Amino acid sequence: MRAQGQGRIINISMAGAKQPHAASFPTSVSRAAGLAFTKALSKEVAADGILVNAIALGWIKSHQQELRAKQAGLAIDEHYRQLAPKVPLQRLGEPDEVASVIVFLASAAASYVTGSCINVDGGTSGVL
Repeated sequence: MRAQGQGRIINISMAGAKQPHAASFPTSVSRAAGLAFTKALSKEVAADGILVNAIALGWIKSHQQELRAKQAGLAIDEHYRQLAPKVPLQRLGEPDEVASVIVFLASAAASYVTGSCINVDGGTSGVL
């Protein structure tokens, strides 16, 4: 990236990196460290034209959620229905919605965005 004078690094984290929940010590600490890494690295490589950002995910439809549904003995639609009230938008996010934010951060439209973390969480996080 330095050799070509530009690049994008997009780290993926979870909303818990900004707002930890009880009983989430190991993952919340490591995710918060990932956001600190994103901010610090963005300052170190900015002069090289490399932009470093992150996204913080909330409840997103995924294979992991399918496994959780199976472990709970629920059909996936029922599992999603039970999780939806936890999200202000009243639904889980779609993978394509996450991809759209990543595409934005990788595009020229985000050419002045670095050291940021965008929540992709349906309004779940209580912090900016």
